[in-house]
Amino acid sequence: MIIPPMLNTAIKAARRAATIINRASFDVSLLKVSKKSHNDFVTEVDKAAEDAIIDVLKNAYPDHAILAEESGASDNLHDENENVWIIDPLDGTTNFIHGFPQYCVSIALQQRGIITQAVVYDPTRNDLFTASKGAGAYLNEKRIRVGKRDKIADALIGTGFPFRDLDGLNEYVTMFKVMTEHSAGLRRPGAAALDLAYVAAGRLDGFFEKGLKPWDIAAGSLLVTEAGGIVGTFKGDSDYLYKGDVIAGSPKIFAQQVNLLSEFA
Repeated sequence: MIIPPMLNTAIKAARRAATIINRASFDVSLLKVSKKSHNDFVTEVDKAAEDAIIDVLKNAYPDHAILAEESGASDNLHDENENVWIIDPLDGTTNFIHGFPQYCVSIALQQRGIITQAVVYDPTRNDLFTASKGAGAYLNEKRIRVGKRDKIADALIGTGFPFRDLDGLNEYVTMFKVMTEHSAGLRRPGAAALDLAYVAAGRLDGFFEKGLKPWDIAAGSLLVTEAGGIVGTFKGDSDYLYKGDVIAGSPKIFAQQVNLLSEFA
């Protein structure tokens, strides 16, 4: 496996962030935690990890733009910059502050509107998911592919439910009922980037969620497509990154999820 320089830089940045996260995980009770909104937490670890990632990326590529969860968009993002790093320093913060080991670092490079490099790193398991456009998806340098199940009745599906804006909760309960009736089971681990990585690795057969942000989706979406899967909106369209409503899965499971969920688009 030959790792492209930009992907290698992203891996270095993810590992740097993970060092900060792992160190803090030994005693999360000492962390300063604040609320951005209802049920939406941020810690000093999120901010420190994001700073570390940006430092690595900016040292290597000072002209590249940044879109990050905590610090937002860099000043040059709207200058038609063709290279944009999309960063979630700690996806699954609520899990992290409870000591629930399901969270990750997510870093993607968007070039001229297309995601070309992706890293999702799970520091609790030392699982490093990587992808480069056109070169496949990997877990710890071993090629991964989406699952082979072709019937949604046999499929394990990942999801996320509303936690910031609860106005959509009733709609989600209906979606939950539909998918529970048609699938082998639903899982809600709480870190969308890692859920998408699990779809790429065949650990989940599919995934759906509404109201996500670009940093939740960007890296994981490339992992899925490079692993042979499909990512789209609830109608199956390709404009999911900034719309935020996402379905992912192997081609057949993706199509069956769209068929079941398109009415909720």
